[in-house]
Amino acid sequence: MNKLRKVASDMCKKSKTLRKIARKALLTTNKIKYSKYKNKYKVDEKTILFEAFGGRNYTCSPKAIYEKMITMEEFQDYEMIWAFQDPEKHEVAEFKNLRIVVSKSEDYYKYCAKAKYWIVNSIMPEEIDKKEGQVYVQCWHGTPLKKLRYDIEVNGASLNTVEEIRRRNDIDAARFDYFISPSKYCTEKFTSSFNLKALGKENIIIEKGYPRNDFLFNKTKKDIDAIKKKLGLPKNKKVLFYMPTFRDNQHTSGVGYTYSLAIDFDRLKDKFSKDYVILFSPHYFIANSIDLEKYKGFVYNVARYDEINELYLVSDIIMTDYSSIFFDFANLKKPIVYYMYDFDDYKNNLRDFYISLDELPGPIAKTQDEVEDIILNIDKISKKYEKKYEKFNKKFNYLDDGDASLRVIEVIFKDVLKK
Repeated sequence: MNKLRKVASDMCKKSKTLRKIARKALLTTNKIKYSKYKNKYKVDEKTILFEAFGGRNYTCSPKAIYEKMITMEEFQDYEMIWAFQDPEKHEVAEFKNLRIVVSKSEDYYKYCAKAKYWIVNSIMPEEIDKKEGQVYVQCWHGTPLKKLRYDIEVNGASLNTVEEIRRRNDIDAARFDYFISPSKYCTEKFTSSFNLKALGKENIIIEKGYPRNDFLFNKTKKDIDAIKKKLGLPKNKKVLFYMPTFRDNQHTSGVGYTYSLAIDFDRLKDKFSKDYVILFSPHYFIANSIDLEKYKGFVYNVARYDEINELYLVSDIIMTDYSSIFFDFANLKKPIVYYMYDFDDYKNNLRDFYISLDELPGPIAKTQDEVEDIILNIDKISKKYEKKYEKFNKKFNYLDDGDASLRVIEVIFKDVLKK
């Protein structure tokens, strides 16, 4: 069966026509499956469906909104539904009317059909037809550095052409009722990349800050110490959090997105293990595992860790390439390092960027030697970026203050809160 899937995947990867036929057949099957739930269940005004990253995590703005809502009197009689691919792996904040379902299961389809509100941070399944009266809240999952959807012109992705990306966007975005934005910059980029104006959706933006970043403002030192203990981190060492993004063109049939390790952990261990430990988290799209056993006690694999904000809080430095994590992390005003070893290829052949590298509030390394030199001299180097860092936060994070979740809830549920 696996060999058959691999052959089919290879054929679809090489042929746009076959890929289109296969996807259409699967969509038709799923639409038929969902239609019975859509027709059976009426919309319940007090049912809310939450999902993050297609059910992979309990995190981001859906989590922040949920955890704020369950503290509010107005929502105590609401039914809150969380969807996960593997429910047993997640610790959801307790609520008397909480129900957890498996993504794409019968219960999932039932509550997609029944819920008045869908609060998610990624794409909703195409087969889920929104009924009259339902409200789709798109939280998205970060301030974009890389171009998204309609703004992509150069695209080296293995499984989607620019045309396919735009078609899929329009199906999803046409269902949006609200789109959360943390800044004027994001509002502009989300409007263009999700084609909101052409879809008549340019007025759905809630520009009130990112609920996902409330966590960064509301945690105490005691909370941070507890996170370190949970992760098993030594108290006497600094923490470097390394999170590279996936490459759209690195896809292997039957395996998924892959990642070629571009950092030499052996060298880092020799030079820094006395003073540092490393949290390493490849992008969630990356399906293959990287064996880190020989770096035990120095490199911690946090790829499956639910709440990335906890990793930010315990980190003294973050290092990334083209992931947007540094926008959120900048709220903490701690050092950021960019390891862009394949910058020219990435920019020209995969995904172009929205902002100039000159705006980045930290040093850029293109070789392992440069990475090591920056880490060795991080305090001295960081001082050179203080003014740029301040300017960066004033442009991208000026609305983040720990209360964005409440402001967003007040917009989406204004009629409920008036009662």
